[in-house]
Amino acid sequence: MSEKLLVTGAAGQLGRLVLDQLLASGKTRPADIIATSRDTAKLADYAAKGVETRAADFDDPASLEKAFVGADRILIISTDVLDQPGKRLKQHLAAVDAAKKAGAKHILYTSMPNPESSVIPFASDHLGTENAIKATGIPYTILRNAWYMENLFLSLPHALQSAQWFSSAGNGRISHIARSDIAAATAAALESGSTESRTYTLTGPAALTTNEIASLAARATGKKLDVVHISDEALAGGLKAAGLPDFFVPILVSFDANTRAGHFDVVTDDAAALTGKSPIELVAFLKANKSALAG
Repeated sequence: MSEKLLVTGAAGQLGRLVLDQLLASGKTRPADIIATSRDTAKLADYAAKGVETRAADFDDPASLEKAFVGADRILIISTDVLDQPGKRLKQHLAAVDAAKKAGAKHILYTSMPNPESSVIPFASDHLGTENAIKATGIPYTILRNAWYMENLFLSLPHALQSAQWFSSAGNGRISHIARSDIAAATAAALESGSTESRTYTLTGPAALTTNEIASLAARATGKKLDVVHISDEALAGGLKAAGLPDFFVPILVSFDANTRAGHFDVVTDDAAALTGKSPIELVAFLKANKSALAG
């Protein structure tokens, strides 16, 4: 009998890509894929392809327990609640508990690199979830995802427009990876049938400094871009002046601080090991998205 594979947050950007990878692989029947979301109407296109859709709300433990029934391998995609300290971990713990009650054979979870030492405020949410999964005694696959290349869309377009990129990352390095490569590795792990407990760190092929990333972006777009190195305090002031929500400013600053501290300076071949294919290099990604970056 085929295993039932369940994906939470399936209507989100990563979730949809994981579903696309599962359907494209041909290894799993659509009827053996369960896609969950608070709003199943957002999954109508997948239901039309034979995927089973179920309602699941991370703030409603009973709905999670009901949605997870019969699932053998459950992928818990971390939620995006960042403005309410403690809520995200509470949501994740509810999902882990529901997976255990449902009799899941394997739990997969999307985490982040080095949550043990990270200075990012929500790192403790990931570490707490990892520890809760391990405490269930159920075999697990933890996918510590490096920062998406797509995250650069938050800063690079404006920086390229002004020709200045303000950063407090110093000479710290970060190994971005494309969301599509994360999805491919995640789908491969979900379909693997592995009964071992493993932790993978999914990164791009190189860790680069902000200066190196800026140079690649300038070459890809034909625009001038200089990095202006400033303090965390100055960066926070600039972000606040730009109108960013108060709760989000320290989070963004912590990304640079974490890079500067070396906690993102990790490169592995884990993505390739799972998919059999090397992840895209940043230079190729930037060139492919030249129009979106240059504005």
